[in-house]
Amino acid sequence: MPHLHDLLHAITWFGDSGFLLPASLWIGVWLGIRSPTRPLAWLWILLFGFGGSLIAASKIAFLGWGIGSARLDFTGFSGHTAIAASVWPVACWLAVSRCGHRARVAAAVFGWLFAAFIGATRLALDAHSWSEVIAGYALGVGVSATFLWWQHRMPHPRVSWVLVLLSLATPLFFLQPGTPAPTQSLLEKIAVRLAGIERPFTRADLLAGRRTPLGIE
Repeated sequence: MPHLHDLLHAITWFGDSGFLLPASLWIGVWLGIRSPTRPLAWLWILLFGFGGSLIAASKIAFLGWGIGSARLDFTGFSGHTAIAASVWPVACWLAVSRCGHRARVAAAVFGWLFAAFIGATRLALDAHSWSEVIAGYALGVGVSATFLWWQHRMPHPRVSWVLVLLSLATPLFFLQPGTPAPTQSLLEKIAVRLAGIERPFTRADLLAGRRTPLGIE
């Protein structure tokens, strides 16, 4: 079903780092532009940076040293799912920041549901296992939920939904929709360099119980 496959790729792109990393930066900008909400910007940068670091560390650990779980078929957090569950709830919440509390809660819930849908596309495209998608979703929800819970203690931002929408559209000026960012290949190069191996570990290596990537003596 080529049309379904194309649709899944189109949806999964909304969790791609090439699309959401610029969005995460814009969130920091809109929160930091006014001094009362500047602490919120630092909170967001800290939480998102922590989540992103865990994603990268889990992938590099597997690609370079084969650290994973064959029993759980786990090779690292699903980056698409984790970033989507981190960014989309906060972006949706920020888009309706001038509305009432119920609208903001509903927007955040929509963001989490959309992120779950993106995670489902990763499974449908056979890009990740269940364990990787669930772990990625839990990590992303942890980032966004912590941010949204903590922001109640700070001055509430009021950002125009037009600005948020334009922020989300920024990648469209630089990337063709559906084009994935070269994040995975970059992490593979970093892992290979750090581990001093010829090629990165693969899922097949993990499931076969190989201690070195196939083809390397």
